Amino acid sequence: MGEMNPTGFLAPSWAWLFLLAIPLVIVYFLKLKRPRLEIPSLVLWHSVINDQRVNSPFQRFRKHLLLWLQLLILCSLILAVMQPFLRAGPESSENLPILVDCSASMGALDREHGKTRMELAKERVEELIERALPNRICLVAVGATARRLTEFTNNKRLLRKALEKLTVRDVTSNLEDGLRMAQALARRVPISAVALVSDGNFPDQETTGNRRIANVDVELPFELMYEKLPAAGPNLGIIAFNARRQTAAKVDGNQTPWDVFVRVDGSPDEETSGEAVLEQDGQPIDRLPFTLSPGQSQRLVFHVEAGGTSSLMVKIEPLGFDALASDNRAYLDLPVSRSLLVWCDPELISFRHALDPLPGVTVFPDGGDAGQPEIYDLAITETDEHTNPTIDAAVRLVVGRIPVDLRKLIATRPGTSTVIDWNKSSLLLQHVSLDNIEINDEPVRGEDVQDQDFREAGYEILATGRAGPLVLARRSPARLGFHLLFHTDRSTLPYRVGFPVLVKNAVEIARHEVGLAEIRGQPTRVLRPQVLEPNQYYRVVGPDGSTHRIRTGVDGILSGVPAPRVGRYRILEGGAEIARVGAGILDAGESSLLGAGEIIPRDKELKVTAASSPIETDRPLWPSLAMIAFFVLLVEWWYFQKKAAGATG
Repeated sequence: MGEMNPTGFLAPSWAWLFLLAIPLVIVYFLKLKRPRLEIPSLVLWHSVINDQRVNSPFQRFRKHLLLWLQLLILCSLILAVMQPFLRAGPESSENLPILVDCSASMGALDREHGKTRMELAKERVEELIERALPNRICLVAVGATARRLTEFTNNKRLLRKALEKLTVRDVTSNLEDGLRMAQALARRVPISAVALVSDGNFPDQETTGNRRIANVDVELPFELMYEKLPAAGPNLGIIAFNARRQTAAKVDGNQTPWDVFVRVDGSPDEETSGEAVLEQDGQPIDRLPFTLSPGQSQRLVFHVEAGGTSSLMVKIEPLGFDALASDNRAYLDLPVSRSLLVWCDPELISFRHALDPLPGVTVFPDGGDAGQPEIYDLAITETDEHTNPTIDAAVRLVVGRIPVDLRKLIATRPGTSTVIDWNKSSLLLQHVSLDNIEINDEPVRGEDVQDQDFREAGYEILATGRAGPLVLARRSPARLGFHLLFHTDRSTLPYRVGFPVLVKNAVEIARHEVGLAEIRGQPTRVLRPQVLEPNQYYRVVGPDGSTHRIRTGVDGILSGVPAPRVGRYRILEGGAEIARVGAGILDAGESSLLGAGEIIPRDKELKVTAASSPIETDRPLWPSLAMIAFFVLLVEWWYFQKKAAGATG
């Protein structure tokens, strides 16, 4: 393959303008016309004779500067019209996507100039826009997801306007999504290079020697030009915020004690210190000082009593410079303390016996229909949500029934089966031994049915028999389901020590799902699903005033609410506020502000090394040529004006 020409033209069709040099030369030849006179002698007219000889074709080129200057001006203007440029390299192309990181760490300040990483990124991208050629740039913002800000355009005003509106979002970075969007753009238009401007704070980083490497599971069909911004200053941040209800009895009859845990992380290069202030329902109730060694984190413990729902906020007051302010706040909402509401079919006597000794558990039905809740925390039943939709629960344990959507994959036949293998790390089967358990109903998978078929249907296999799966799990928005494909009454499981452990595990899973055991802080990006009225529209107002109108489904689940900012989100029905949820960054990677110096894609041979210098782009030459033409015109005017003035003198 031959070498690529280092220069190019965006409008080579205007080269025909060089033909204008022909009339220019002709006009110059015909410029001097003297009257013909008869004289008695030529002795005194030698200068005129010499002038005629010079005016002959190709002779006056030798001494007449004016023609050369005019030709130079004409050529410079024509070349400027053809829009020449210098190629940045062999991979330069006419379409350049620019990925701009807008994750939380891009809001970090440097100690020296007090600029955020986003401000520096905008300056670098502004330089790229200024040097860009027509039909070149598409701006893409990369946060939790990738967002295309512009189409490929040469409209610098539009590009600057989109860049000006770009702001930092308090979310983690998703570089893979940005690269996948660049892949999608490459399918529409020819792209040989993509620019990335970031501080390098990407997920999935690993350290090799003194280098930090970010791995991305994406193939790169183009050259990735990665410009890493200078590192920010030292930082403190909250990376975890949760609360656990104490097992002790209630205090003062109405108050429930909680242990609140806050983990703070410090800069990897400097010692940092500050105070953590805990607020309950808007009032400060406690503060704890802390000092962190470089690269260390510390857990702080607060004790809180709540008589019902209560809103907690913890904030850091740093002692000294702190690069990132958005990770200094986190939120937590404590629910009303109550017992766990469990539905258990009256026919499942073995499960009811295992539930009786467990504290804080109320089992339904309890002999009467009055006072039964509409939604249970845990349902242990022989029916699923399709056959008995009246039983609604956050966690459902279905016994002895194959899910409707799996009946083409597996069926039950009479026969004896045993457990071959089970997932001991599963929350449901922790500390449960299934060895030597006999099962009379044998689930058998169909011909050519593989484990992958169950995973594609959304199920996880927790235990396997000789002929097929025995225990499955499936998670859906705000719901978690476990399926025992065999009936426990037709097995030896209820007579084993592991059976009450399995029931207790199901209870603990339900406690965590509904927030009765441990409450975790809400991270930004997407709010957790909320259980509200079915088929209703709700308005969600963010901390920055942004509004989203979202409708719940038939199950009453409000899900998919974006949360790109740190702060409290209000859920409104009509004009009334019915819920409030606080969100914080709560990410150790974003708070560390560590930047990767290398990006390794799926094809590890195509690793990308960061460059601290600005990204090189094709340089336009027509402004320089236009300036040359203007300068030559000034020189011509000055020279011949001076010559004319001298002749007059």
